[in-house]
Amino acid sequence: VELMERVRIPAAKARVNDYPHQFSGGMRQRIMIAMALALEPDLIIADEPTTALDVTVQAQVMDLLAELQREYHMGLILITHDLGVVADVADKIAVMYAGRIVETAPVHELYKRPAHPYTRGLLDSIPRLDHKGHELYA
Repeated sequence: VELMERVRIPAAKARVNDYPHQFSGGMRQRIMIAMALALEPDLIIADEPTTALDVTVQAQVMDLLAELQREYHMGLILITHDLGVVADVADKIAVMYAGRIVETAPVHELYKRPAHPYTRGLLDSIPRLDHKGHELYA
């Protein structure tokens, strides 16, 4: 129950025996984070932690992961195809293409000067408010 409260599950004591289908997608993700924290790991590997969540809940989950990382002094590896999601959380990014790492850089360097064509393609495919009305890069 304590970890459920820590990951911001409302009314955790009353919901501790609820089934997964009784929780929203964001709440299920928070439960998974609580389960990962239960063993007090030095490192959490989060594989697509924001998939199928709306933008607001994505931001909440990413903020929660960053907060827990600082609080518990643990490493965090995020596996995602969405470079927009990790921009504020990551220190370093490794881009994989065809199962191999093709580029590694500090997050701000990667966004400023992507070296690999695949990395440039990923960054160009992120929708941007300042490009409203332009065709989205595929």
